[in-house]
Amino acid sequence: MKLSQFQFLLPKERVAQEPTRWRDECKLMVVHKDTGEIEHRIFKDIIDYFGKGDTFVLNDTKVFPARLYGKKEKTGADIMVFLLRELNREQHLWDVIVDPARKIRIGNKLYFGEDQSLVAEVIDNTTSRGRTLRFLYDGSYEDFKQSLFSLGELPVPKWVKSKVTAEDKDNYQTIFADKEGAVAVPSAGTHFSRELFNRMILKDIDKAFITVHMGIGQFRRVDVEDLSKHRMDSERLIVGEDACRIINKAKNGGHKVVAIGTTVMRGLETYVTTTHEVKPYDGWTNKFIFPPYEFSIPDAIVSGFHLPESTMLMAVAAFGGFDNVMNAYKVALEQDYRFGPYGDAMLVL
Repeated sequence: MKLSQFQFLLPKERVAQEPTRWRDECKLMVVHKDTGEIEHRIFKDIIDYFGKGDTFVLNDTKVFPARLYGKKEKTGADIMVFLLRELNREQHLWDVIVDPARKIRIGNKLYFGEDQSLVAEVIDNTTSRGRTLRFLYDGSYEDFKQSLFSLGELPVPKWVKSKVTAEDKDNYQTIFADKEGAVAVPSAGTHFSRELFNRMILKDIDKAFITVHMGIGQFRRVDVEDLSKHRMDSERLIVGEDACRIINKAKNGGHKVVAIGTTVMRGLETYVTTTHEVKPYDGWTNKFIFPPYEFSIPDAIVSGFHLPESTMLMAVAAFGGFDNVMNAYKVALEQDYRFGPYGDAMLVL
């Protein structure tokens, strides 16, 4: 497959800036991959397609306030620091992106907060993702983390909305977010409400949770036409024993396993046995799924509507079939579906 095959025109106004009032009442497009048939439903209708023993696999990562605004020493120039991942807890080392980056050098100090109480020093300028900062803090780790996160904002993408609001604190998070570490929300999971979970219990539909700490790698522009040459950024992946037991029980019992989001899809396909079972895993994944791809675990997937030429769109096309998914996106544009992390949803069966 070529990058240009995933191009389409997405008007800016079709990217949702806010979610629907109720999480589970966004539009749901249902795509039947064997026939190409498309149905138009509401998200809470999703359980109509599943029954006893079927299992939804969800990503329980929690988005942290990764975007900081500060000043550069001496010049006082405004800078934005995007926290990617913590490298060393004791030394307060973080892998970050700095914007604008061209005038930031090793040894520069950056100041954060109205009173400039939090200081960081640039100690590495050569990482593939940007910079390494050492935060200069004398207190306990817990106090440092509280101070750091109190100055940050949730990193709702700028292509979604230019200004983060108080409502985003809840909106840009799933209701089951538990393990802190993501800089982007697993948007397919945001449509689940407590009421929908209760209805799943009544139908004996099971849940399993894995953790994929989403980085910004999935939003990075793919800059090669030949997709086999693209390399994904690594993301932390944790698949616990309980999740494996629930998922494998469903597979072995002939029930459906539903991957809620492309992050879950990648996580489930990272460490699979020859007998098509998932195994416990705690490490990193840079799994890149694009057509053609033979899946071992998911029988259905839930996804949002993604940007043109995005790796997430490619992953959905790998599962649903390129022609089916690209046609579904054409229909979504014609039928006023909303795109982006606050947009509508697609179920591929």
